[in-house]
Amino acid sequence: MTSVNPHLAPVDVPDPALLPHVQRLCDLTDPYTSGPAEEELFAAAMAEIHAWHTERSPFFGSLYQGTAPEEPYRAPLVHANFFKRHEVLSIPRDDVHLHLTSSGTTGQKSQMFFDEWTIRSAQRMVARIFERNGWITPDQPVNYLLYSYEPAPDLKLGTSFTDNYLCDFAPARRVEYALRHTGGGHEFDPFGYVAALLRYAEEDVPVRILGFPAFLWFTLERMRAMGLPPLNLPEGSLIVLGGGWKGHTDQQIGKHELYARVTEQLGVPSERIRDTFGSVEHCIPYIECSHHNLHAPVWSRVFIRSTRTLEPLGYGERGYLHLVSPYITSVPAQSVVMGDLASLHPGSDCGCDLDTDWFTIHGRAGVSRNKSCAVAAAELMKGMS
Repeated sequence: MTSVNPHLAPVDVPDPALLPHVQRLCDLTDPYTSGPAEEELFAAAMAEIHAWHTERSPFFGSLYQGTAPEEPYRAPLVHANFFKRHEVLSIPRDDVHLHLTSSGTTGQKSQMFFDEWTIRSAQRMVARIFERNGWITPDQPVNYLLYSYEPAPDLKLGTSFTDNYLCDFAPARRVEYALRHTGGGHEFDPFGYVAALLRYAEEDVPVRILGFPAFLWFTLERMRAMGLPPLNLPEGSLIVLGGGWKGHTDQQIGKHELYARVTEQLGVPSERIRDTFGSVEHCIPYIECSHHNLHAPVWSRVFIRSTRTLEPLGYGERGYLHLVSPYITSVPAQSVVMGDLASLHPGSDCGCDLDTDWFTIHGRAGVSRNKSCAVAAAELMKGMS
């Protein structure tokens, strides 16, 4: 009998009387439904979450001046870097269900705290998107290759948490990590990873590869340098990437070139290779469509802000990525400006079957000493390529 994925199970907002529209919005089952009714629901949910944080967060309450009819989502613009220096909660510490950080082994870290509603709601969104794509396969075991950190005591990295969570959508026969825990930290194991790929190619179950694209590229280059012939991973294999090339941009290649090499060397077709965008400060999942564009799901809205004035920009213009969602009750992070430069495009410009707007990431804005998970991970690769 096919089991129901537990991450699709209902979850209740902390206060149904105060957050009924937040509940209804996050309960929507089609990740990319759109229309006037959804717009009205989203605006009502944002009004509720603004009131929630105004009452519970002195920080947010001191900034918030209310919304106007022409700006139903308006809220103070909080930069993601704010959470690297401040812990701002809208819930009692005793209600913190999960604590995650944004960075790797060094550098400033965003400290994000989640109540049970917030993290389970975000997980359910991921499950909805995986379900829509047909990637939840409870009756089909898979072999996992994770380009991420092997679990260790007290490891709170958001990327490690996410990759391990994605393993819930298909039962694991085997799991291999690229960043092995050595007791004093993590070390990249390129030869072990190549050996795992060779083993998996000979088995009769699909392979799922999750994690940093830079590590995948490094593995393909290592295989080519070793003179290994192309592999043909079993039918149904899936690659879901995330974390970007930050800290290793000197070797970055275009995603379509990367996808072509994956198909050439691993036998995985392009439509089974997807990149993602996400952050610990904004856990809404953005997962590429079959045309490899990052569409906004129904639970969020995406804007682009001028790097000079922070005014909203039109389609096709580059600026700061601004992400909005009312799902989060634990921290006033419902309106976050990221450190990424991006451009927004209408759904009709994609050509897939999704109607929602999509965005393109053009890189990080400015120069910062802050290190992301991908930066710290990439440092482990230096001297090994």
